[in-house]
Amino acid sequence: MAEDGQRIRGLSSGLAVILTGKDQRESPQKSHLISFLDDIGYQSVERTLEHIFHIPYKAVGPLPTPINASVIHSILKNDIRKFQDNQDTVLHNRDGICIADSGCGPNNVTIDDASICGDIRIVKQPLILESQAIFSSARANVCVWKGKWMYEVILETSGIQQLGWATLSCPFTEHKGVGDAEDSYAFDGRRVSKWNKEAKTYGQSWVVGDILGCCMDLGLAFDNVRKMAPGLGYYPAISLSQGERCNLNFGAHPFKYPIQGFHPLQSPPTVNSLATHLLQCLFRLLELQRMEKADSTSVEKLGSLKRFAPIKELFRSIAHAICEEFFSMVDMELGSMEYVCWGPLLSFLMDAFRKQPPHDYESLDGVIDLFLEFQGSRMMFQHVISSLSCSCKIATLVLTECPFSGSYIFLALVCHILRREELMILWWESPDFEFLFEGFLSRKGLNKQDLQCLMPSVWWPGSCEDVSQESRMMQTTTTLSGAVNKIEEMHQKLCCLVIQFIPPISPPQLPGSVFMTFLQNLLLKNRGADRNLPPPGVSSISVIVSLYTVILHFLSEGFAEGDIYRWIKGTGTKVGDDVGFLHRSGQRSFPVALFLKNDPHRTDISRLGGSFNHLLKSHPANDGETEVIQWEEGCMDDGETRVTHSTRQKPCCCSSSDIDFTGITRDPIQLRFKGSRAYCSPIPERSAHVAAECSAGSLNDDMVDKPSSSGQSEHEFSYRPLQHHLRNIPTKASHLSSATLREEELLDAMLLLYHIGLAPMFKQASYYMSHQSQSISLLEETDKQIKERACGEQLKRLKESRNVYREELIDCVRQCAWYRISLSSQWKQRGMYATCKWIVELLLVLSKMDSLFIYVPEFYLEALVDCFHALRRSDPPFVPSAIFVKHGLTSFVTFIVTHFNDSRILSADLRDLLLQSISVLLQYKDYLVAFESNAAAVQTLPRALLSAFDNRSWIPVTNILLRLFKGSGFGTSKHGESSLSTLFQGLLRDACIHDEPLFSAFLNRLFNTLSWTMTEFSVSIREMQEKYQVLELQQRKYIVIFDLSCNLARVLEFCTHEIPQAFLVGPDMNLRRLTELIVFILNHVTSAADAEFFDLPLRRLGQSQEKINRGMILAPLVGIILNLLDASLDPESQNDLLGVFSSMDCPVTVQCGFQYLLEYNWAGSLRGDPSATRLRQLEQFSDLLRIRTESGAAGKMISGGEVEVDDDDQCCICYTSVADARFEPCSHMSCYGCITRHLLNCQRCFFCNATVLEVHRDDEKTV
Repeated sequence: MAEDGQRIRGLSSGLAVILTGKDQRESPQKSHLISFLDDIGYQSVERTLEHIFHIPYKAVGPLPTPINASVIHSILKNDIRKFQDNQDTVLHNRDGICIADSGCGPNNVTIDDASICGDIRIVKQPLILESQAIFSSARANVCVWKGKWMYEVILETSGIQQLGWATLSCPFTEHKGVGDAEDSYAFDGRRVSKWNKEAKTYGQSWVVGDILGCCMDLGLAFDNVRKMAPGLGYYPAISLSQGERCNLNFGAHPFKYPIQGFHPLQSPPTVNSLATHLLQCLFRLLELQRMEKADSTSVEKLGSLKRFAPIKELFRSIAHAICEEFFSMVDMELGSMEYVCWGPLLSFLMDAFRKQPPHDYESLDGVIDLFLEFQGSRMMFQHVISSLSCSCKIATLVLTECPFSGSYIFLALVCHILRREELMILWWESPDFEFLFEGFLSRKGLNKQDLQCLMPSVWWPGSCEDVSQESRMMQTTTTLSGAVNKIEEMHQKLCCLVIQFIPPISPPQLPGSVFMTFLQNLLLKNRGADRNLPPPGVSSISVIVSLYTVILHFLSEGFAEGDIYRWIKGTGTKVGDDVGFLHRSGQRSFPVALFLKNDPHRTDISRLGGSFNHLLKSHPANDGETEVIQWEEGCMDDGETRVTHSTRQKPCCCSSSDIDFTGITRDPIQLRFKGSRAYCSPIPERSAHVAAECSAGSLNDDMVDKPSSSGQSEHEFSYRPLQHHLRNIPTKASHLSSATLREEELLDAMLLLYHIGLAPMFKQASYYMSHQSQSISLLEETDKQIKERACGEQLKRLKESRNVYREELIDCVRQCAWYRISLSSQWKQRGMYATCKWIVELLLVLSKMDSLFIYVPEFYLEALVDCFHALRRSDPPFVPSAIFVKHGLTSFVTFIVTHFNDSRILSADLRDLLLQSISVLLQYKDYLVAFESNAAAVQTLPRALLSAFDNRSWIPVTNILLRLFKGSGFGTSKHGESSLSTLFQGLLRDACIHDEPLFSAFLNRLFNTLSWTMTEFSVSIREMQEKYQVLELQQRKYIVIFDLSCNLARVLEFCTHEIPQAFLVGPDMNLRRLTELIVFILNHVTSAADAEFFDLPLRRLGQSQEKINRGMILAPLVGIILNLLDASLDPESQNDLLGVFSSMDCPVTVQCGFQYLLEYNWAGSLRGDPSATRLRQLEQFSDLLRIRTESGAAGKMISGGEVEVDDDDQCCICYTSVADARFEPCSHMSCYGCITRHLLNCQRCFFCNATVLEVHRDDEKTV
């Protein structure tokens, strides 16, 4: 053996550090320790053991051969004795703390039940707490009076929580808690404040998964902390709002972020240090085994370096001896197993597995095999699984570690562990199975500071930042997308394992029963999660999103496990394994009995027709009667516009030129009944040329970005497959559990998950996208103003405002980028599109059957509409808007236009949702084309819009009509632009002409609504004139009412242009109401005491006065007058427009109004508009009106004034006409004009409130 001082090629004998290039890339700090000698042979066994057990060189004398367990145990005795001697020093440092025994052990820190105020529930031991009262507070059973102490809190929710310390003198009430009294200190990350009687801004906002270290020491966060004595110390204390959860770690588990100098309140087990040492010894043994099995190592390349003694013969005995000591040691002290498993053991398993690919599956399997030989291993693996679940909740993405960052390593480790059937059973039998499953599906939230670390470089369109920022941000988002894909891939693998698992219970169950039970329980637990104040116990939003993503991948991209696929096919489906459920062509089916089930998971879900219990009474349905409804894909679309997975033109989610023609079922929609077969009313069958199947190769290459494997080949993941697979599946279906997984049930659950989890996130993403656009506009406008002003105080304020706008913009850009990364990858958008197509077809089919349609859950419709618009708003767009609807979603247009006024949909909010969808889509020409080419829209939309103009829906209907009329009014067609939709304008005109009662009711509501909005507008003006300062909310209200008034006036203008006979032919009531309304509006617009004040609130930030001014309301008034003047030339015109205006009882007001219209500065508003040439016609009418008014006044003077009317004969409503109409049956009287107008809105008498059945004029003519 070489001597210590001898050198070989410049290296001394003993241990050498070898760092390969690959090791440098994985971990610069990581190195391998090996021994070397000359070229003669291996290092001795004694030196090998010294390295493994980390003892001094030559501390082990010559050993007998072969090496057995007793030799290893004897080597370990000295180490064990050394660690035991060190415990006295550790215990000596715990002065200044007192733990009260609460029945969990003298040294265990927990919540003192006697201190609880409110209602606090222990979700999971040791201390995951949840408040079930409005505000709950509690103290722990430990107090400290000197020293440095800490505990950690893991946030399970991110609402209002006050975490910190309090004395016994701090009172807890329903409204006050920790930090609200003098001797208490707390931090609340929701309000970003620290509390000590009063709040002060402190720290940063927190998110779910954050870990807070609560430390007690002078000067950390608070001043003047009192020094206490034994028994009068500070207690760890918390206050939680309703539904808030947190995980308190007083020291039962190792701290995630220990702070030097601060001690845990609960001392760690005395064996922890020794356990850590033993696991380090075992890891060094594994490292030697790895080097020995390596095909090529740095040692062989150096030539002169030699390995330790061969490990193959020694591994078993050394490893077994280490494990014997390890298990005997952790069993000696209560609580030590849990602490060691959450700390050193988990670190050891991760090191053995390797945190970065390629993972060492062989070493990990060897360790698991070794551990399972010992009696305490089951409890140990339970703690390991719990620790891995918790680690997934708090794992943070680190940009430099991507794509294998965040919770990836913990998920990869647990997926491999759970491929063992016995460990999967162990997990499933745990009472915390579902809680831990949710933990694995959790992901830590990100706050503003987290996003800043992940995306240091920010760029946006039009940015003046460095050009390189764009490429750096693109690289960052690509990297983060890869990390998210890896985590989602692990979620899918874990769920596949759970689906594949067959629980060892009777009766036998098929794969999927465990997963479906978990899914149903999770949905049941999250009932009410979409409320403004969710009930306690709901899941984290990240769990819902992850589970939704998994199911979407299964249904859209297919299942990776072929064995699973055989057991989860949809009803009557016969296609290849390579086509996802949502993309299958041909016949589709759905078990409508799912809607009729009377079980606790579904009965409280609101249905389109009302509550489930109400429907059972009013429209009873037998859930055993109708089993399955079947239809052909695309059967609800027109033959010319039909796009399916079988047609030559594929939907946007799939496209291919490969066509495989097959047969088609002759009856497109079928109902399958138990014991019999029947069909619903037929729908025109499909033509044979659309019967092609959608093959696996139908996905465009530019659309496919399925998550790949995590860098390993499949055989690596399959090293330890579930041992049973499907070998014990019984053949008789009668003995199988009803909980077997079905694709249709997965689709149903996925929609509910989308409704409670994804919809709020897409809404938030939409908010940030909108705010980003606004911030860009504000920033550009501010830069423009800065260039125009070179100095002064205003320039300083502009620069300060610019900095604020820029910071907000940068935050919005990061938020939008993160939402794109996490929600809008290409395969998710493809799946969402296919989901929309699938669900809208289902709803259209069911709408043909009233008895089933009313039982459809409301969330089906809500998820459909929200998912559609989330895809439409995606940035970058999923597909161009020109084909978004045309190639696959024409049925969506059919559904919304035929159901926004459907009385079977009981919820007015849902009908408004459909109406809002129409309003939004008609803003864009590409979508308007889809409406114009849709037969259902052409046939039903015009009449439905007119009938929907009521007290609730008049705003969206007005917006829709305005968009259809765009460009057809006075001053709206600049540079010769044509109107937006001549087709729908003609259809609306025809509907008004041919359905006179419908148009009369619509026109009456239009008059009433415009009169109300102008009255509110006038009131708002007076309120702001009376107040010195205009509030932002008041200004916003002012602007909204003004816009609504302008829109309603435009609709009225269209009516006078397209249906002038409604005003000029027959009774003049409509014409009189119209002229009264024009004069009313002119009076309010022109009589403002301060004209400048009138326009000031209309100047929105970032918009010029050219776009927002009083001309917006004056232009449609001019258009109305000009339209009626043109129509008056028609010989069929009966009513005298000039005479009605001149007969108004306020001639001065009328003349002033017309004079204001003529003197208004139309040159700025009508620049480039051909309407300006018609103002001469208005001037001529004004002159004629003045002449008529003056001649009428002169005639009255000649005749001696107005003829006196007897008071008994005068109408006591208007006091201007004779009471010539008698009401039946009450016999009260008024003038005919007053009662006719009154009956348009109310059928009761003016005077006695009796119902008016008939009206008789004095000439006995009955109306």
